[in-house]
Parts: sequence; structure tokens; C-alpha cells
Amino acid sequence: MTTTHQTGTRDEWLAARLELLKAEKALTRQSDALVQQRQALPWVRIDKAYTFETAAGRASLADLFKGRSQLLVYHFMFGPDYKAGCPSCSSIADGFDGIFVHLANHDVTLTAVSRAPLEKLQTYQRRMGWTFPWASSAGSDFNFDFNIAFTEAQQREGSIEYNYERGGHAMDETQVVPEPVVQFAATCGTDAATYTRDRPGLSAFVLEDGVVYHTYSTYARGVDGIWGMYQWLDRAPKGRNETGVWWKRHDEYETAR
Repeated sequence: MTTTHQTGTRDEWLAARLELLKAEKALTRQSDALVQQRQALPWVRIDKAYTFETAAGRASLADLFKGRSQLLVYHFMFGPDYKAGCPSCSSIADGFDGIFVHLANHDVTLTAVSRAPLEKLQTYQRRMGWTFPWASSAGSDFNFDFNIAFTEAQQREGSIEYNYERGGHAMDETQVVPEPVVQFAATCGTDAATYTRDRPGLSAFVLEDGVVYHTYSTYARGVDGIWGMYQWLDRAPKGRNETGVWWKRHDEYETAR
């Protein structure tokens, strides 16, 4: 069967590749500038006391730094009523163990935080074979204060503000819920409304002279950059090539290798 994609000689490919290289270099420079802009954001002092349950016992936000000056929190979608973690968050978290040690040796602690009870998180973590730190914020306002979890009242009132805007996100739909949301909710053992009261995101903090500051948060597609499989797919011949939900938890594929 003849391919329907454009073909060419090696010289034609090289000419096109060099044009693409110019665009890639421009994007790299733009990305570098964006990083500087991100790091220039003002820091916001956190005076509120948050309590977490961890494998080492009860902890404060400062304790999550584990003696380092920087903390990256992945807001993992695992609500109190879930029976399993979100498949999308799970595919992102598959890459955490490999980079945790490198970040730790660069004065950065990486941890996941979810609202589910610690025992439920640890059971799922053992199932997935992960070892990175994972804290439960059950009973704390942490997830709500960082606009990563919402109440039933907010859902009813349409007052959810996620990704720095009110409404407009696929997870906010209550009349016609997108099929992927319904599918993911089912794999987590819950309904769509319950499932979408927790959202994905990443927040950064710094600890100086005993004071914790919030420096950055990103949500929705803002976490694409840490979603390892997509970085690889974007470089594959057919790209993301998606027609609906195709990924699963890594132990749910028929053939893992």
C-alpha cells in the first residue's frame, strides 16, 4: 500500500528539516524567556497552617520540603470517594520515580498531594509500583485554596474557577458531560460529578527563613510539559493521533511490553 503522506528525496527532506530547525530554535528561545517570566512572578507568603498525612506521619506544608528549599506539588486527582486514581494523572505520575532523585539532588522535592485518605493512596501506590512521596490533604483546605478541588455547592451554582477563569472547562459541563469524563469517572469507581470535583495541576513553593511562599501554579493543559508520553508522541511520525481516550493505567494494557 502506498503512503498518502508527502514523500521526497533526502535533499528535499533536509531542506524542509532545516526550515523546521529555525522554528524549533525560535520556540526554544521563546520557552527560555517564558521560564524567566515564570520565575519573576511575585512570591505570596503562606501564613495559613495546612496539615497533611504522609508515610512519615502528620506533616505541615513546610515539612513536605524534606529539608530542601523548593517544593513541587503535583495535584493528583484522587478524591475521597474515588476507588482508584485518575488514569491521566496516573500516566503522568509514571515518570515521577525516575526524576525524583535528580530533583532531590538539586534542592527540589517533588510530591503528589490528593484529598483521598492516606491508606487509599498507599494501596493504589503499591498497585502502581511507585515510590515517590504522596501526601493526603484530607480534612485540609489545601486543595480548595489552590483551586484544585471544589464543592458540590460550587458545582450547582456554576461558581467553579479553574485555570484562572470561571467555567469554560470540559469538566465544568453538567448538562452534556463529555464522554471521556464519563469514562474516566467510571474507571475511578465514581460518577462524573464526583470525579470532576477534583482537578489536575502543579504548584510550586519556596521555603526561606522558615517562611513558605507560593510561587506558581498551572492547571489543565499547563501540565502537558510534564506528561512524558505526549512529549514522545509529539516527535513520533503520526504525532498524538488521538481519536478519543486511548491510554490506560500501565497495568491495564493487554500487553505492557
